[in-house]
Amino acid sequence: MGGQAELANLRAPLELDAASHEWPITEAQAVVCINMIHISPWTATEGLMAGAARVLESGYPLVLYGPYRREGLTLEPSNAAFDEDLKRRNPEWGLRSVETVRACALDNGLAFDSLVEMPANNLMLVFRKR
Repeated sequence: MGGQAELANLRAPLELDAASHEWPITEAQAVVCINMIHISPWTATEGLMAGAARVLESGYPLVLYGPYRREGLTLEPSNAAFDEDLKRRNPEWGLRSVETVRACALDNGLAFDSLVEMPANNLMLVFRKR
């Protein structure tokens, strides 16, 4: 079926403007965002955090995946080149620091849960609604 899992407990992906205050849902058991934060203006991240905080119940996760900077650690050469390319294409884009993303989440009532190292110098960040 074209790569679709057709699992009864999963809804189809929703198209939404993360920065918008109008999301097409009012509740969710999880919000998953893959490869958006670095290739969008910071306002999209702020909107994502605010929107996730609106739709998630206490304890439910916001899961982020993509490349990030980490304070005190040298950026991998491939991620440094990617960051430069992103900023060249749009000055509002670029790899965000884990610490800045964590602070934005906390400002919106989302507590940091975990960081998981992923392939190709990517990270998975998990936050939970407080």
